This record gives sequence, C-alpha cells and structure tokens, in this order.
Amino acid sequence: MKVEFNKKADFEIIFLNDEIKKEKKDFFKLMQYEHKGTCLDIANSKLYLALSPKLTYAALTSTIAQAIKQIRHLNIKSVKIDYINIDCHFNSVYSIIYGAISALYEFNKYQKEKKKINIEKIILNTQEDEDKKEGANLALILADSSAYVKDIVNEIPSTYTQESFEEDAKKLAKENNLELKVYKDDYLKKENMNAFLAVNRASAYEARLIHLTYKPKKALKKIVYVGKGLVYDTGGLSLKPADYMLTMKSDKSGAAAVLGIIKAASQLKLPFEIHAIIGAAQNCISEKAYMPDDVIISREGVSIEVRNTDAEGRLVLADCLSYAQDLKPDYLIDLATLTGACVVGLGEYTSAIMGYNEDLQNEFYAHSKRSGEYACILHFNPHLASLIKSKIADISNTSSSRYGGAITAGLFLGEFIKEEYKDKWLHLDIAGPAYVEKDWGENSYGAGAAGLRMCIIDLLNIKRKMEKK
Repeated sequence: MKVEFNKKADFEIIFLNDEIKKEKKDFFKLMQYEHKGTCLDIANSKLYLALSPKLTYAALTSTIAQAIKQIRHLNIKSVKIDYINIDCHFNSVYSIIYGAISALYEFNKYQKEKKKINIEKIILNTQEDEDKKEGANLALILADSSAYVKDIVNEIPSTYTQESFEEDAKKLAKENNLELKVYKDDYLKKENMNAFLAVNRASAYEARLIHLTYKPKKALKKIVYVGKGLVYDTGGLSLKPADYMLTMKSDKSGAAAVLGIIKAASQLKLPFEIHAIIGAAQNCISEKAYMPDDVIISREGVSIEVRNTDAEGRLVLADCLSYAQDLKPDYLIDLATLTGACVVGLGEYTSAIMGYNEDLQNEFYAHSKRSGEYACILHFNPHLASLIKSKIADISNTSSSRYGGAITAGLFLGEFIKEEYKDKWLHLDIAGPAYVEKDWGENSYGAGAAGLRMCIIDLLNIKRKMEKK
C-alpha cells in the first residue's frame, strides 16, 4: 500500500460541510440523504461522509474505515480522502490512514471465491509536511503489523500449533534483525515452569517459550511484553460447551499481539530495548491431561490449586511472568484473552487495563485513547483477593465467586509479580476485541489485533516524554 498527498485519484471521500450541503442540495434531496453517515455518488466517483462534531481518534479511524468498506470492492486503484485536524497533525493522519488500510483487510484464505480488492494507493487531500509524513509512516507500519497479527489469530487450530509460533518467530527475527531464543519442555522442566507445562501436558506438541529481543543502541528503557499463546483451548478436562469452544483459535491473540508489537517497534526504530515473550501451549484432553484438584508448584514457588482446567491462561502466564522478571524490566505488560468475565463487563470492543500502579494505568489509558483502541481501567479491589485463596495451596486458579472474574484473574497474576515490579506491571485483558464475529469499526469479521496499537502509541508517548526532559 502506498500513501501520497494532494494528488488526483480514481475515487474521492469528501467530508461534509455547509458549503457542500448547499452545493449538492438537489442531489442529497434526490438520494434522501439527511447528512448522516455516507452518501455514494457513484456516477461522479465520490462518497460524501458526515463526521461527528465531537470527533475522537477512535471515531475518526472507524468512520473512515466504514466509508472505505463501502467502496473497497469497486474497480478502483486509488482513493483520495479529505483531511481533518483534530488537535495534532500526527495523530489525525495516522487515524485516517490506519482506518483506510485496515478496512481493506479480509481473511479469505479458505474461501473458494474471493472478492478482489484493487485499491493500491491512499491519497490524503492536504499538503505534506514532516508531522504528516510521520503519521502516515506510523499508520503503514501499524496496519501491516495488525494484518500480521490478524492472520495468526484467524488461522485455524489444526494448522496453527506451538510449532507455528516458533516458525513465525524465526521468520520475524530474521526479517527484523531480532535476537531469538526458543525453549521447549526440557528447559521448562529444568526451570520448574510446572504451571505452563501442566496446561500443555495433553497436547501432541511440545510447549514453546519464545523470547524475541530488539536491542537498539543507547536504549532509554527496557520494556517486556508477555503474551498468552493458547493455540487452542478446549477447556481441558473442564471441557467447554460446544458454543463456547468455537472461536477458541483466538486464544493465541495475546501472543500474536506481542509479535506484532516487537515487529512494529523494530520497524519504527524505537529507542527501547524490547523483549517479546510468548507462552505457546494447547489445552487438550488425553490421559496425560492435568486435572481439577491438582496442586501445581509454579516457577515462583507459589503453589496453585487447580479447581478448573479451563482457567489455564493464567497458569501459562504465571510462569512466563516469572521468567520475564528475571530480565529486570523497567516496564512489564502482559496481554491475554484471559476472561469471559471481561467481555461480559466491558462488551466485545473494549480491553481492560489492570495493575497496582494507578498512575501507570492512567497514563497508559490516556495513550490508548490516541491509538484508536478502546480500553477501560479496572481497579484492583483488595476485598476480591480473598476469593482466590485456597484451603490446600497458596492460591486457587479460580475464584470462589462468579462476580468480578476479570479482576480476580488479574489479582491471580499479581501473585506472581515480585514486590519490586508491582508498580511497573500492567495486565491487559483483551478477550473482547481480540476476536469478534462481525465487522465492527475498522475491523473485519474475526481478529482485531487488540492491544497492538495502544502499546505502540504508549511507547511513542513515553519516547516523547523522555526526550523533553
């Protein structure tokens, strides 16, 4: 995809204003267009688009995407889009271009008849400057990384295994000059990563602990991302009902996002040492499967009572977070499709931000708003901590109450965060927007690459803040 400025195009998307309303009055009357949403003038290769007066970056991205989705299957190669500046050239250009490119994504690998998309060029109807070039470059990199993440998440479980994560990590490392370490069962046993191993025990494939590193010269900070990589989750012996098992190919979304983050960060040449850690496992059923009533000793030495084998992601993350802290990070974030409770509480389109440091949560939330993703802070309530206590171990992998499930899962992970890192850690539950079975906003049916953009925009804002000092 190419992005250019102020040139002619095959098709135009024009933002509605008072002058256009007056000029096209008869046409809009004929079309019964009431200046809401879009109005297609196919004869003149134009689409008129009404923007909300209270425009956010997320709304701008989504609105542009909806317009592009209307015309993406037309026989056109270039689209010119009007420009609007919300309050920052950089973010407005990023929002417009990202929305346009993301709207072109479709996962149609297994469809016999594929609708062709011919659009090769997005042209912004404004003069080019350095801020706008930077915004366009960011949009291109994040749209490419998002498509990369979506392809992984959308891929089917019989095709995408723990081995696939290793293969993708090797390819990513080679293409982006990243360091790579891949560990299998023998290493995990040696490191006492028994919680991680228990989840994968019934799988036909060995577990993978994948560690990618991006190391620029004179890095300003060391930032570690940990992703939940359940290539498929049947629920194990606590078997999911059929309807709930469907779409569980998306349980690898956190790990896919972590790959996308380090891919984008390296291409943007961000001045941070970044580590991407993936716990790739498969929660299956066999005579080897771990069982409810088991007690597992984690890498941190914390004993875990297993009351439900379908609360497996937190077990994988517990050992991976332990490993991550050995790197002595300045900032630690995990991304996981951790709980259905998060989706019940926040809906399908919003991720949850959790942690012990409220200032860190607030800062990340502010950055997420500029990314175009939706997020919400869920504060840890100390009264909920008692719900994950066990009578026979240090902690239980499920709560004793049906209420507050997203937060109790976050508190469970918090038990594996050492005291010196509690104020440096954030947990992102991306269970809702990671995979949605309908088109929404800039996203097509399926994977949403949840967490990727908010983490990269967070890094860019940390960079700017440090450079001002």
